Amino acid sequence: MSSRTKIIVLHMKEIIYTGIFLLFLSILGILLFVMFGPGRAKTASTTPDAVYTPGIYRSSIALNGNSFDVEVTVDADRIQSIHLANLSESTAAMFPLVEPAIEELASQIYSGCDLDKLEYASDQKYTSLMLIHAIQDAVKKAEIQ
Repeated sequence: MSSRTKIIVLHMKEIIYTGIFLLFLSILGILLFVMFGPGRAKTASTTPDAVYTPGIYRSSIALNGNSFDVEVTVDADRIQSIHLANLSESTAAMFPLVEPAIEELASQIYSGCDLDKLEYASDQKYTSLMLIHAIQDAVKKAEIQ
């Protein structure tokens, strides 16, 4: 026998513990790469920022002692629907331009028109302006601060 021969004694517990430690270390490395790797930054920047807090927002209008609400439903980035709530038959009969005006304004808003650039007929000027202000008030409530 040669004097250079070395005998190494390994205990089975130490080999198993070392193997488990290396397995956990490699899983941690893979997890960190997946979480913070180069592909993660690309997907995060393509999503649009939220403009509104999703929900239903109301703004009240009072006409000759009668009141009704303009109800605006929004999701994170756009206005979903606009309609009149709590509009009594007597108010609708006394102010017949309210319902057609809100429908025309809503169709412009759905098509992507800015609230400040809405167009309305000259015979519906004051009704449309009143409704536009109510819609703007409801949208202000929905905006993320």
